[in-house]
Amino acid sequence: MSHFEEVLEQYEPMISSIIRKLNIYREFEQFRQAGRIALWQAWSRFDETKGDFAPFAYRSIYGALLDELKRETRFSDVHVPAEDDLLEYASTDTDGHTSALSRLEDVLLNLTTAEKELLILLYEDRVTQTACAAHFGISVAGVKKRRERLLAKLRGQLGN
Repeated sequence: MSHFEEVLEQYEPMISSIIRKLNIYREFEQFRQAGRIALWQAWSRFDETKGDFAPFAYRSIYGALLDELKRETRFSDVHVPAEDDLLEYASTDTDGHTSALSRLEDVLLNLTTAEKELLILLYEDRVTQTACAAHFGISVAGVKKRRERLLAKLRGQLGN
């Protein structure tokens, strides 16, 4: 184990395995890179007199990925993501200003009360997803799922 490239090639499946074990389902490359960095740090800190490298590498990678998950969760709880300016684009179309606005109004009329409330809380009032979760009495993951469904619905109706 004199060259890190050899170590990385050998332990890349371990990184993938830990990603699957932690049920990471998005931003794979970001987490894979965090696992590689943790492997490199473990490789540089490893002392052969204290035991085998594989368990040490596993715990180091696992811990680093957990830290990255916590960091992502904290970030997403605090920041409200902007959605590709979809609503802004639809409302400021210079060529067909009234048609874009009327299409947007038609789409908004077809939303349920809960969808309208979520849309207003997230994008007009800029309330965090955590606060929305408390408002609706659901989890943050539930708010994220509702938001994704709502945006998909808006995209589908405005895209036509």
